[in-house]
Amino acid sequence: MAAALAVCGLTGLSACHGLYNPPPKDPDALADYKEANDPYEPLNRKMYGVQMWAFKYVIKPVGKAWIWVLPSPVRRSLGNIAETWNQPVVFFSDVGAARPRRAGDAFVRYAINMTAGAAGLFDVAKYAGYPHHDGGAGLMMASWGMPSGPYLFVPGTGPTTIRDGVGTGVDIVFQPLTWVPSGYGLLTFYTAYSTAGTINAFADHIQDFDQVERDSLDPYATIRSAWQQNRQSQVDTIRNDHRATTPDWYN
Repeated sequence: MAAALAVCGLTGLSACHGLYNPPPKDPDALADYKEANDPYEPLNRKMYGVQMWAFKYVIKPVGKAWIWVLPSPVRRSLGNIAETWNQPVVFFSDVGAARPRRAGDAFVRYAINMTAGAAGLFDVAKYAGYPHHDGGAGLMMASWGMPSGPYLFVPGTGPTTIRDGVGTGVDIVFQPLTWVPSGYGLLTFYTAYSTAGTINAFADHIQDFDQVERDSLDPYATIRSAWQQNRQSQVDTIRNDHRATTPDWYN
């Protein structure tokens, strides 16, 4: 996708008319066009088709086998590990968004789950009053008003935007295991848990994908709208978080 967009930038959008929808002139159509924020819809729909082909013939069978082999508590623990080891990313994004209370909650959550939660196998922090909250460089940039850029659908990643794509790259920098040198065993662990976390996430949403494909007249548009609304809700949550730095029980 990055290569296709680069080609469009170099040769002019007119030469990529099959991948780009220019803004319509009709006012009502233009309003819908801006709301969808999807100028590369022809390209995105092709990428969505690639994703759904992979889902049907690869991801779904693997996901079903994953659910059949692994009991629910084991899959839940794998999800907990993925969340816990990503907590430093959430912490740094909260700091960057100037939300010290959220950052403090993320730090305490990480500390609890890495110790009492056996390196993230169990979400002890949730029961201690520190539930999971979303974070990342993309949300941090959005909280400061940075425009999202056009909507994109990337196979293997799913819905995103230019801003969130850049944010994903920044998140990798703040993921501690990114900097683990080889030879310590942690690199193998990082690769294994990342792969397992990805399979686990897809397996948990197989029924959701099937329902959208079955019940929606336009599954692509449904997923795009749902993702955009959810992303905006996450941004609004950060912007509206004006809690004091210290926990409520301390005041």
